[in-house]
Amino acid sequence: MKELIRTTNPLLITRVADLLAAEGIASFALDEHMSILEGSLGVLPRRLMVADRHHFMARAILRDNEIDDGL
Repeated sequence: MKELIRTTNPLLITRVADLLAAEGIASFALDEHMSILEGSLGVLPRRLMVADRHHFMARAILRDNEIDDGL
C-alpha cells in the first residue's frame, strides 16, 4: 500500500475515495479515529492509501480533478 494523500480535511478524504471508487480503485483510510487521542481538534492528519499497482493512476485522477495531494 502507498500513501496517496495526507490531510486534516475529512471531506477531502471522502471526496478522493469517491473519485477513486468511481474509477474502480479501492482505497483505505487510515488514522480516521485519531480524534480520540487529539480531543477532536482535527490537528492530526488522516491518510488515504491505495495498492501499489493503482498508485500511478490514482495520482493521475487527483491531477485531473485539480486536487492537491499535499505530498
